[in-house]
This record gives sequence, C-alpha cells and structure tokens, in this order.
Amino acid sequence: MRAAPPDGALDRKLEARYGLIAGVDEVGRGALAGPVTVAAVILDPGRPVAGLDDSKRLSPRKRQRLAAEILEKALCWTVAHRGPSEIDRLNILEATRAAMVDAVLALRQVPGLVVTDAVVLRGLPVAHRAEVHADARYRCVAAASILAKVTRDETMVRLAGDVPGYGWESNKGYPSPAHLEALRRLGPSEQHRRSFRPLRVLA
Repeated sequence: MRAAPPDGALDRKLEARYGLIAGVDEVGRGALAGPVTVAAVILDPGRPVAGLDDSKRLSPRKRQRLAAEILEKALCWTVAHRGPSEIDRLNILEATRAAMVDAVLALRQVPGLVVTDAVVLRGLPVAHRAEVHADARYRCVAAASILAKVTRDETMVRLAGDVPGYGWESNKGYPSPAHLEALRRLGPSEQHRRSFRPLRVLA
C-alpha cells in the first residue's frame, strides 16, 4: 500500500524546535553517466507548496510544475553537482556528501537544522539529521528531491545532445538495456563513471 505524501506535520515539529529547516536530497547515485546532483531547500512556512512528495512517486509533468513553484516560493534553495571524474576519484558516496555540504553552505539563509535522506554529513556548522526515506516523510526533503531530479534530468538531456548515441535523453544515464548496449558498441564517453562496475568490465 502506497504511503501518503508528507503532510508537513514532521516539518512543523522540527521548525518549532530548530527554526528554519533545510531539506537535502540527491539524484543520480545509481547512474553510469553524468553528475550526481544535490538540492537543498528551505521552504517558506507562509507560502506552502501543495502536492510535495518523493520525486520518484511523481510524474515528470508534475515534477516540472512543482519545481517551478519551489523556485518561486522557497525562502532559498541551491543545487550542487559532482561530475564523473570526481565520483571516480572520491567514490559515489563521498562525492554525494561533498555536494550536499556545498549545497547547504551555499544557502542564503542559515538553517537551524539540516535533514538529509539517509546520507550522514560531517563538518556542518548546524545540527543535522539523516533519516531513511526522509524524502517521503518531510516536505522540505521532498522539495529538494524534486528540484534535484528536474535539474539533473535537464542536464542529461543537454548532455545527450553533446554526446549522442547513449540515449541519455530517455534513460538519464541509468543502466537501461539500450544504454548498456550502446556502451558495448561505442565504448565509454568522458561523461561515464569509469569506476562503476559495468564500465570496469568494459575496460
């Protein structure tokens, strides 16, 4: 049975204790190509965005609409990326952490608490909470997941125009059968993550 979208009760509980809450989430950790993309969002309690949910549970059209509303209504937001070379150098988890810290530190307002979807961060100057499935429990993290997803999808469509043949406009860099077949036929591009297993097998 599908869980209900976050109703904001958990956000309000944390806001009462900490003040401003920043939600942080990533997209693209499991992809073979392109960046891992992180968004950090501090929502405005006085300008609610209706319909927020984990980005994976929303249609592309609804994600686009909500992303535009988040950009308009949020108190502040940031997006950060880590590309394939840094992912290969650091590993995907550490690259994701680095992007998350960058996104939080770039916010125009300092939150009282940062909530991430499962990823534990180190070295933040503010309180931090990591919870599994936070993007389905907190509206601020759901907003971050939507903004990260829409931003990364747009990035992969642009990259598909620069590096044709791999179908990134549809698979967004993830290991679909068509993407894996293109890798076998064309070999890896500069946008592929050479440290990921399907690429190591081809090397």
